[in-house]
Amino acid sequence: MPFYNSQGTIPLKRHTVFSKDNNTGIYYEEHISREGFSNIYSNIYHIHMPTQLKEIFPLTPSLKRVETVDHRHRHIETSKFKKTGDIVNSRNPLFYNDDVVVSVAHITQKADFFYKNAHHDELFYIQSGGGIFESNFGSIKLKKGDYLVIPRGVIWKISDFDKVKCLIVESRGMIRSPKRYRNQFGQLLEHSPFCERDICTPKLEDPIDKEGEFQINVKYHEGLQSYIYKNHPFDIVGWDGYYFPYTLNISDFEPVTGSIHQPPPVHQTFEGDGFVVCSFVERLFDYHPNAVPAPYPHSNVDSDELIFYSKGNFMSRSGIKEESITYHPMGLPHGPQPGKYESSIGMKRTDELAVMIDTFKSLKPTQNLLDHEDKEYYKSWIK
Repeated sequence: MPFYNSQGTIPLKRHTVFSKDNNTGIYYEEHISREGFSNIYSNIYHIHMPTQLKEIFPLTPSLKRVETVDHRHRHIETSKFKKTGDIVNSRNPLFYNDDVVVSVAHITQKADFFYKNAHHDELFYIQSGGGIFESNFGSIKLKKGDYLVIPRGVIWKISDFDKVKCLIVESRGMIRSPKRYRNQFGQLLEHSPFCERDICTPKLEDPIDKEGEFQINVKYHEGLQSYIYKNHPFDIVGWDGYYFPYTLNISDFEPVTGSIHQPPPVHQTFEGDGFVVCSFVERLFDYHPNAVPAPYPHSNVDSDELIFYSKGNFMSRSGIKEESITYHPMGLPHGPQPGKYESSIGMKRTDELAVMIDTFKSLKPTQNLLDHEDKEYYKSWIK
């Protein structure tokens, strides 16, 4: 998120001596940046050098890929997944391409390690539960409906959690607010459906100065690898910059409405390389006297559409439950199911809540998805 933030204690000038109290030594600056040294960055200040690595474990592959599969509409009730666990092993990967991996997770166990994604930014949508997101940038209290954006390279864990269910998007590119919402200086414009006041940034607590064996599990594109460090990774006395994790609650997204049906881009919340994320929230329906509130049948000839149904009655769908996911591939028309188009006429308001992910490269299903999907969903448009 492109705005400046500062936490804790930092020196007056970057890249200069930052002495500890009573001249007992110096703090160590770590520069974290994107695109080499040519994009946003933050400088964080450690009690100890952050490079003191004691042991490395072998890499373990983490995604079962399916190379050849038929193209079809898909539906899966993710609430039926029995798999639970910590912030890593609770994940159920469902779809992927070269730009993203989309998963759901039910976090029920405290992790005895720290976690970092080295190759992907991560976007969590908190479907239910909550907890404390703890990171080397500070802590954020998580609640239902939060989007949690974690840039790659952030070290984190979740504590004091209450059975968190979430949708997760891993992105090879930076996750950011849509460019059209920002002015040339990065400030969110007046027409943006949210603003900087809605963004919750980390609060840095006192540094943790401990020596021992601290395990950080690092996610790469190919899999997971564990590292043991000499010092606690949260030995941070201060940081500043434009690079940090943050949350935005879906309830703070202000919907755009019109006299006739508005297209999905008005609901856009985030963008990344090769995809967008949209928020369908409670809102008034169209107010033209002859408006049809339900979306018209359409063909996504350049994008795949994936929708996670969070709550409420989704006016264009039938047979869909909370935590369901539908997938509509590019090139095949889809739209309201039988009767939904007509029954929407005259409706004044919707209580739906859903997250849509549109990708501009075809998504491939994982074997996990194929094993659990509703294989008859593609027939649901037949009367």
